[in-house]
Amino acid sequence: MKEITARADIMQLVSSFYSRIRKHETLGPIFNTILPTDAIWEKHLEKLTDFWETNLFHIIKFKGNPMEAYQRTDKANEYKISQDHFYLWLMLWNKNIDSQFFGEKAKLAKEKARRLSTHLFVNVQKKQTKNY
Repeated sequence: MKEITARADIMQLVSSFYSRIRKHETLGPIFNTILPTDAIWEKHLEKLTDFWETNLFHIIKFKGNPMEAYQRTDKANEYKISQDHFYLWLMLWNKNIDSQFFGEKAKLAKEKARRLSTHLFVNVQKKQTKNY
């Protein structure tokens, strides 16, 4: 167990988490639909590491739009992503952090993930409701 102090720690966190996600019986198919090859996953892990480095260390590296990414993912999965999926993703994220890291950045990573998952779910649900 150690504190999150550098990009290498974030890469370890992100890589270990998504390695588990890829194999997960419920969440794996969702992500593997849009990230079907190892090469695509590798690029995505770099982008996710940029995202978390930006969020945890305020080093502006991330360029992207999580809302658009989620919307593409939900569409590719026939709009079947539910609140239960978000809950499961968040619980696995927290468990992954707790198994490797401690300290303020670990707490912050869990809090930011909770806010992100809530924001994405609520805003996409609003948008889907407006389209019906």
